[in-house]
Amino acid sequence: MSPEERFEVLVDEFTGRPGITPPGATGGFGRSALRTHGRIFAMFVRGQLVLKLPRGRVDELVEGGHGVRFDANKGTPMKEWLALDAGSPQPWSALAEEALEFVGRK
Repeated sequence: MSPEERFEVLVDEFTGRPGITPPGATGGFGRSALRTHGRIFAMFVRGQLVLKLPRGRVDELVEGGHGVRFDANKGTPMKEWLALDAGSPQPWSALAEEALEFVGRK
């Protein structure tokens, strides 16, 4: 399954839950994002799943070789955003649940 198809499966899984907005509901930055109450928790950017997670969790996943800190083309990697490597065995659904929980707490 391609990364695009995997993201579509993820969108289908989360769409319909209370407070979740699917991609395409807004324009500009985050137009390919899943949102909870207007806040992005997961998005598909440049062929990668990008997730908002606690800094320590991002550090752990980066150190484990599962991805890199996301850079929104501004030259500075973002501390609470992970761009998951397409070859990582990490389960997208579980990571998206973590991201949803994290963003929902803020």
